[in-house]
Amino acid sequence: MTSGVHVLEQPTLVLNRHWVPVHLTTARHALTLLYQQVARAVHPSDGSLHRFQTWADLRPVEGQAVVHTVNLALAIPDVIVLERYGKVPRRTVPFNRRNLYTRDQHRCQYCRRTLDAPELTIDHVLPRVQGGVSSWTNCVLACVDCNRRKAHRTPEQAHMRLMKKPVQPSWTPRHLFHGMPRRASWEKIVGHAYWNVNLDR
Repeated sequence: MTSGVHVLEQPTLVLNRHWVPVHLTTARHALTLLYQQVARAVHPSDGSLHRFQTWADLRPVEGQAVVHTVNLALAIPDVIVLERYGKVPRRTVPFNRRNLYTRDQHRCQYCRRTLDAPELTIDHVLPRVQGGVSSWTNCVLACVDCNRRKAHRTPEQAHMRLMKKPVQPSWTPRHLFHGMPRRASWEKIVGHAYWNVNLDR
């Protein structure tokens, strides 16, 4: 167990009332939402739901972060469920280097080799000198050799074949956690949400 102000800044996963991940917030805000009866905490052992008072009465499980008040040791919830909010916000995956490498699985989109990051470059399918822009649908990973060979030409002009047409990836709840340590409680929730969320929302 840990205590202190810093634990109040650690992330808590927020689910809508259908148990679909919609946001990450601070533990401080999560406890505020519990206290205001806007949300309930999910117990890490059995998935039971608790309002503030019953949550405060629970004994923290081993390894669970705790903040101490004058009268009690209050466990920090890993996951909370909103009482009334049922929407799934529309989100897009940010176009950045990390996400591009994830989409293309660290693989050159011409020679198909999987390489370390320093050995890969970002290639504009339609070169910028020909009016190409930096976007999900015009950028792919290419190894240094393939990028040099293609130069300022299109794949057709260079007689090179793309593995697949570049597309903008769809956002999933897993994008909430990019660059963050994985928690077993989050993985269980997100895995369920990914396979069961209604796709026509």
